[in-house]
Amino acid sequence: MRITKIEPQRNRNRVNIYIDNRFAIGLDDEIRYKYGLEIDMEIDDDFVKEILLAEEKNKAINYALRLLSYRARSEKEIYDALKRKGFDDNIIEDTIYYCKEKEYLNDRDFAESFVRDKINFSKLGPERIRYELRLKGISEDIINRVLRVSRDEQFETALELGKKRIRLYKDDTKDAKYRKLSGFLQRKGYSYEIVSKVLKELL
Repeated sequence: MRITKIEPQRNRNRVNIYIDNRFAIGLDDEIRYKYGLEIDMEIDDDFVKEILLAEEKNKAINYALRLLSYRARSEKEIYDALKRKGFDDNIIEDTIYYCKEKEYLNDRDFAESFVRDKINFSKLGPERIRYELRLKGISEDIINRVLRVSRDEQFETALELGKKRIRLYKDDTKDAKYRKLSGFLQRKGYSYEIVSKVLKELL
């Protein structure tokens, strides 16, 4: 088999490769130069398979990096996103390894940032944060290391939330306020102990 034509795609970073005068594959320029593909180059089936595998790996890495450029993500989030795109497990594992090696992907750093944002901006309690971290595939060991919020801090944040929320219940009975505020704070992830203290303070 012989490469008979190489032409650019609309995307200038990609080219079409023709083998024996027939279109064969579309490749990223990076892969073309890595394998030294040129017109009149003789190739065989094994070489084509190797190139296709390299192209697939390149696609997976570029997709993962694009996702990570939008926001930090956990390993599980990247795995799930690549799986939905139809990449094979071995490609996904190589991609995750690459991202970890380049320090683009780190569950500990992700979890620390996630906890800070959920406490400072969303005002979530530790139980809700723990639940969301588990959904993102963060290990219990990492969760326990990064999710350390004192009871005083939890109470102050929950009390701040409660003071704002209770204004919505101004026309309700005391029992209704108690029930609604309790449900709201529990959904936010605060323990029964913290919720009880806030209710006692406000009602």
